[in-house]
Amino acid sequence: MIRAAILDDEVKGSSLLQHKLQAFSDVLEVVCIFNDPKLALLQIQELNADVLFLDVEMPMMNGFQFLEAVGQFDFEVIFVTAYNIYTLDALRANALDYLLKPVDPEELTKAIQKLRKRIQGKEAMRKMDIQEVRSGCSRIALPTAEGIHLIKREDILRIEAMSNYSIFYLTNQPKIIVSKTLKEYENLLEERNFLRINRSVIVNLDYVVKYKKGDGGQVETIDGAELEVSPTKKQVLMERLFS
Repeated sequence: MIRAAILDDEVKGSSLLQHKLQAFSDVLEVVCIFNDPKLALLQIQELNADVLFLDVEMPMMNGFQFLEAVGQFDFEVIFVTAYNIYTLDALRANALDYLLKPVDPEELTKAIQKLRKRIQGKEAMRKMDIQEVRSGCSRIALPTAEGIHLIKREDILRIEAMSNYSIFYLTNQPKIIVSKTLKEYENLLEERNFLRINRSVIVNLDYVVKYKKGDGGQVETIDGAELEVSPTKKQVLMERLFS
């Protein structure tokens, strides 16, 4: 059963969407409705929702600001809005779909079908645990929509979070985008000379060429990237780099 949440500052809008989603009650359950973005921020991660139906125009913070405040998340996003001017922003936010109010039943059906396929794909990927290809092997498997990439750890420059995706920057090939959270890779790589230096970046310390002083400071990697270091990570970075 797909677990869905709704965030719309208008009670009428959220209630109407909930009513339309009842047509899919055999595969989808609305587990929570939020009309206050601040309250949603406090609770959304604990819901373990598979999808968030998200309004764009809201007081205090809009839908895109809400996602930015959430940080990294593992649920899909379907924007539901009365305005058609945010399509590009929705693409940049990696939204699964973009529905215009009043929501057309046919368009909603297509969105739910797309959602089911996405969730099935993610569950298939989860079964391929992020682990060594075989015992003692230095490679990890990165499942993507195109297939499974087998990557040597020493070829990873850094990994950056992008919503509910992780972007692998590599020394010898184009970046790879994987539908898994940064936390999963942190647990796998931290003992292999990788360090999560802030909420959004894991860096391979072998490729750090400079440290710049500051509150947390910055590290520069061999490809010229300058990455902020969280103040809470500064001490462990110093120990890992210079001890």
